[in-house]
Amino acid sequence: MQTLHAEVVAISPLTEFVHKVILKPAQSVTFEAGQYLQVVLGEKDKRAFSIASRPSQCDQLELHIGASAADSYAMQTLEHLRAAHADKSLVTIEAGLGISQLRIQCERPIILLAGGTGFSYVKSMADHLSEIGCDRPVLFYWGVREESALYAHSEMQAWADSRENFTFIPVVENPTDSWTGHTGYVHKAVMQDIVSLAPYDIYMAGRFDMIGIVRDDFLAHGAIRENMYADAFAFIK
Repeated sequence: MQTLHAEVVAISPLTEFVHKVILKPAQSVTFEAGQYLQVVLGEKDKRAFSIASRPSQCDQLELHIGASAADSYAMQTLEHLRAAHADKSLVTIEAGLGISQLRIQCERPIILLAGGTGFSYVKSMADHLSEIGCDRPVLFYWGVREESALYAHSEMQAWADSRENFTFIPVVENPTDSWTGHTGYVHKAVMQDIVSLAPYDIYMAGRFDMIGIVRDDFLAHGAIRENMYADAFAFIK
C-alpha cells in the first residue's frame, strides 16, 4: 500500500448518478489491475473505491463513483473531492489495496462480471488484458438496471472488437422494448450462456448482497471456489 497526496484533476458526470473522477498523484502509483484505493476523509474514515485505470497509467487514477442523496458513503466522498478540486488542494489516498487483483500467470479462460459501478473493477482488468495482448478467452458481463446506466457501452464494444478472444455482454434488468441484448440478472445470463463454470477464472464486483448470491449460484453451476475472486468475500459469509 502507498499513502500519498493527489490532485483532483477533473470530476465529470457519466450518468445522472455516476461520476468519473481523475486524480493525479504526487508520485507514481504502483498497483495491480483489480485493486482499489481509499480516499482518506479522516484518520478513522477511509472510503474504498475500485481503480478503473490500468496499471500502466501510474500517473493518473480514474474512479467511477456512484453517488446519490441516499448514498452518504459515496456522496460524502464526492463532496470531499469536489471541495478539493474547487480549492485546488490535495487529497490523501491509500492505493494498491485488495487481494482480488487479476492473476495473469494462468491459462484459464476469464469471466469478468460487474454489477453497476462494479464496472470500474473489471474495466481495469479488461484494459490491462488488452494492453498486454492476452490471448485467453475473456468474457465481460456488465449488468445494469436501465440501459442508460451502460455509460461505457461503446468503449467496451470497441474493446471487444479489438481482439477475437474478447467478448462484451451487457445485461439490462429492466429493458425497453427496443433492447435486443441479454435481460434479467447479470449472473443468470452467465449461467444461461455457459454450461459449466468449472474451467473459468471468475472476477466479480457489485453490491455485497449481490456478490453473495452470485457466489453461491456460481458454485452450484460448477465454479471452483479457489478460482473466484471478489474483495466482497472478506465481508460476507
